[in-house]
Amino acid sequence: MRKRRALSLAATAMLLLGGLSLAAPGANAQPFGYDKLTPIQKRHASGALTEALGPQAAARAVTNTQRVTAPSCDGRRGDNVKVNQNCLNITNQPLAGRGQAQNETWVAVNPSNSHQVIATYNDYRRGDGTCGVSYSGDGGRSWADATTPNGFVSGAAFGGKPRQYFQGGGDTSVAWDTRGNAYLSCQQFKRGNGVSPDADQSSGFYVYRSTGSGGASFNFPGRPVAEHDDTAGTGTFLLDKQLLTVDNHLKSPYRDRVYMTWTTFAEDGTGYIYGAYSSDYGEHFSAPVLISSDSALCDQTFGIPTPQGRCNNNQFSQPVTAADGTLYVAWANYNTTQTGSDNHFQVFLAHSSDGGATFSAPVKATDYYDLPDCDTYQGAGKNPGRDCVPEKGTGTNSIFRATNYPNVTVDPANPKRVVVTTGSYINRDSNETSGCTPAGLTPIAAGLGSLYTGVKTGGCNNSIVLTASTNGGASFTGTTTNVRKLPVIGTGTRQAPTDQFWQGTVFSPTGTLVTGFYDRQYGSDESTGYSDITLVTSKDLTHFTSARVTSSSMPPPSQFNGQFYGDYIMVDATASTAHPVWSDTRVKAAFLCPGTGTAGHPPELCQASASNASIANDEDIYTSAVPIH
Repeated sequence: MRKRRALSLAATAMLLLGGLSLAAPGANAQPFGYDKLTPIQKRHASGALTEALGPQAAARAVTNTQRVTAPSCDGRRGDNVKVNQNCLNITNQPLAGRGQAQNETWVAVNPSNSHQVIATYNDYRRGDGTCGVSYSGDGGRSWADATTPNGFVSGAAFGGKPRQYFQGGGDTSVAWDTRGNAYLSCQQFKRGNGVSPDADQSSGFYVYRSTGSGGASFNFPGRPVAEHDDTAGTGTFLLDKQLLTVDNHLKSPYRDRVYMTWTTFAEDGTGYIYGAYSSDYGEHFSAPVLISSDSALCDQTFGIPTPQGRCNNNQFSQPVTAADGTLYVAWANYNTTQTGSDNHFQVFLAHSSDGGATFSAPVKATDYYDLPDCDTYQGAGKNPGRDCVPEKGTGTNSIFRATNYPNVTVDPANPKRVVVTTGSYINRDSNETSGCTPAGLTPIAAGLGSLYTGVKTGGCNNSIVLTASTNGGASFTGTTTNVRKLPVIGTGTRQAPTDQFWQGTVFSPTGTLVTGFYDRQYGSDESTGYSDITLVTSKDLTHFTSARVTSSSMPPPSQFNGQFYGDYIMVDATASTAHPVWSDTRVKAAFLCPGTGTAGHPPELCQASASNASIANDEDIYTSAVPIH
């Protein structure tokens, strides 16, 4: 999920002093409205918030309806196991996805008990996004659903008075500590009067702890990490894209410390990365600390104010801890000056050696190139102001919002060995020598979308590149090496050029690098816009072993009018088994047949073709237990 907004310097200072709890101005405030975001902020804002707050696309027609007897409750496809346990809701076609979809996955295995696995995701089965969670007690072979009590909060920003407050939520993540507690983060928000009669646009990040139940139950209420009180609906500030981690290293000086990082968007156009920590098992969190500090590496500010320094346009932060207690945070930064037709961005990393109290200056882990502007290559109005993964040829089915982001992980046996992966549209397989050339950016008014030659017919493809540090993040192979020369995850094991995107990366407890991602190397995926899931492992960061995880290819999503598939996936691993978790589109959606459900015409169910898929489909969460060799 991704969104941004900014405040004046004085207002930002107030936020820091108040722990990101901001008092709402008076009754004359104007409603926020998604249109008040700058085009750059809109492009990078998280998908979950965009789906909740942004303008809704016109419903795409479905045709060729066929009657069916019952909605699908299919829970297994070969070795692929369904994680969410709800049956398909029958959702009115104009609201396709909003009463049934699940997407944006995170997963964590209990380091003390590999049988316990928790998966989290955006869950739309109640009619609006919320933070869904499922748990397994048998290593992912079977699953049950749980509920986080995430609508009713009691935060300092609201005078300590409990109230049933938030309408939507999402952008979840989950992690375990060393004592069998699991922690789940949830972004929660009110929609504002653009989509409801209530002007309130408050938001907050909350952490829920599962103690003794393995993810079956969570504490109530959630503990606030950062909150923004905007009951008046001023829309002057937005909290977005939080991720959580826990220091689950037995010998760490910060054992069991809970960390969260996120982005703040203010109305001046800025987007900064902040972080906070809890040293009492998620009961209370520290005041936020700026992570995306000023750096000469940021040489383009787009005419936006710089209240916290020149690095004022950031998103997609991820925290991770090392065995010695060091906290590493990686994120995407867009403050780069492009020369000529170049359009690269950069991945930064900072570390904290004092438990999240202070952070080092940013270090460049690598440059990277974002996915292409969707409107330019898939047709005007397909998904304006967003990037996507265009399929090759004349088809325009692949229109879901997508972007490249970093993952960071640390070797458990060597706290100085840090690996960052990111997608890049220019890489060793896709560059000028293969007929793919950067062609600049769309204007600022269009949000700086990336342009290339060879997107639909040439040698372009997105790949997952790897950059590594052996000195605790002081420098990376990608700091000085051109991204065109960096290792590509899975090189030598796949067809090229085909697209790989949305990676999740971890080290296993024995030091094997494990990466799972969406992949179009199988069958006709690259020309049809279908996708699969691939898992790649490496012991030396040079040689890779690849396995196809999905038992059959997944069609492009049709839920949310084909424009939203989620923004990320994740994987976790034991010494012997990897657990990738993803959003899957192979289950066919069902609708009320036209003309039924009226007096004298009992309800009947139909399936139908969608404009961007052979048949309208659902979004469910799937996983597979993949052996690590």
